[in-house]
Amino acid sequence: MLNIFKLILTSRVYEAAIETPLEKATALSKRTNNQIFLKREDQQPVFSFKIRGAYNKIAHLNAEEQARGVITASAGNHAQGVAFAAKKLGIRSLVVMPETTPGIKVAAVENYGGKVILKGDNYSEAADHMQSLIKETKMVFVHPFDDELVIAGQGTVADELLRQNPGRLDAVFVPVGGGGLISGMAAYIKTLRPEIKVIGVEPADSDGMYQSLAAGKKVSLDSVGIFADGAAVRDIGGLTFDLCSQFVDSIIRVTTDEICAGIKAIYQANRSIVEPAGGLAVAGLLQYIHETGCKNSTLVAVNSGANMNFERLRYVAERTLIGEKQEALFAVTIPEKPGSLKAFCKNIVENRNITEFNYRLSTRKQAHIFVGISIQNRDERFSFSDKLTRSGYKNLDITDNDLAKTHIRYMVGGRSETVVHERLFRFWFPETPKALTRFLDATRGYHNISLFHYRMQGGDFGRVLIGLEVPEGSGSGLKNRLDKLGYRYQEETDNPVYGLFL
Repeated sequence: MLNIFKLILTSRVYEAAIETPLEKATALSKRTNNQIFLKREDQQPVFSFKIRGAYNKIAHLNAEEQARGVITASAGNHAQGVAFAAKKLGIRSLVVMPETTPGIKVAAVENYGGKVILKGDNYSEAADHMQSLIKETKMVFVHPFDDELVIAGQGTVADELLRQNPGRLDAVFVPVGGGGLISGMAAYIKTLRPEIKVIGVEPADSDGMYQSLAAGKKVSLDSVGIFADGAAVRDIGGLTFDLCSQFVDSIIRVTTDEICAGIKAIYQANRSIVEPAGGLAVAGLLQYIHETGCKNSTLVAVNSGANMNFERLRYVAERTLIGEKQEALFAVTIPEKPGSLKAFCKNIVENRNITEFNYRLSTRKQAHIFVGISIQNRDERFSFSDKLTRSGYKNLDITDNDLAKTHIRYMVGGRSETVVHERLFRFWFPETPKALTRFLDATRGYHNISLFHYRMQGGDFGRVLIGLEVPEGSGSGLKNRLDKLGYRYQEETDNPVYGLFL
């Protein structure tokens, strides 16, 4: 540990990085009755803290290593940090990125002087290709997080933070992917100010550090979420695990909706737009305040990056109200007769705003509606459901149903009388022109597609909903074909909103 502390103090990050400001989030502070500050790592030259660790590692290479050049595999901010640092030091850099990487990220790496090789549909395939290139080229691998010099570079964020706020500080919230940022910050903060809580924040669907700390050993995730791609890591680092085990107080897990609410809160605080991973810390901070009820505390959240795809903003806006606990979604069955819709709005909805309304005739006796209503808090969501039940309306709370929020709300249309033996699947397709063709080739001649929904959401992977007519007895063959295809998928045939609306 002392070695990490010394490496932080002797880091060479400021030859490339800047000391970022610690800004008070005035409106957010007032709203929560706390003193909240944002550490603005989104203002770095590459719009991310990653420049610190990448530059510190490369700057410490000896002359022979520098002559060989540096290499890494990344689809995001680490790639840009390595390219920027290498150019600054006059060193060759090679970055292997998945073919699914958005063009804006590829262009950014190339603009910083890095040579890009596109290989594979995901990070794992890109990393495998990078390993073969290391053997061929003898270039020096710059790890995105599990390296002492990289960790030390990231730890300089804590050095700045304690100098910028030398007084009372109750807790610091740090986004967690592989653990490089939080392990460096936690080691530094706990050495000098052990009374300060260091709290990590992970996406609920990419919680490798949380699970590892709970198990007391490194845990490899079977899959990771795709929304907060900057924190989507299957395998955390060995060094980072050891440091987090020693110095991190706790890990908070947040949902996609809560991350979207965090992004909005940051925008309202300083009019900046951070990427999903950049909104993690504020999302965790808000959850912490809600769960602990703390007041008059001084809290800091690290805005880790701002490399947001513009196309993703639509998705963020759509999910924000639920993340703020300001919207609830319900599937409600109402009588199919004159005046029933008016009665529902007048007697049940009353003074609440309807945020979304989808209607589809089911039979001549009843209809199903997909309705969103404005609420003030989580408790009001449950009380509204109770009111529906007491009033005789069959209802289903679908606020936490990801299938409903991602697909069904755009597809309310009823069943097809001609479809038989239909099974429903959600897929995560790589955002490449070949993705659908590969799927069709894998299922060609065996299963008819009876339903298809896709909506671009600005990520490396597209969310696709597909219905397949699967004759009885052929289910095992379908599973083998889908598993061989290699796309992440999940069956949703038993999801209740499928039965109600599709």
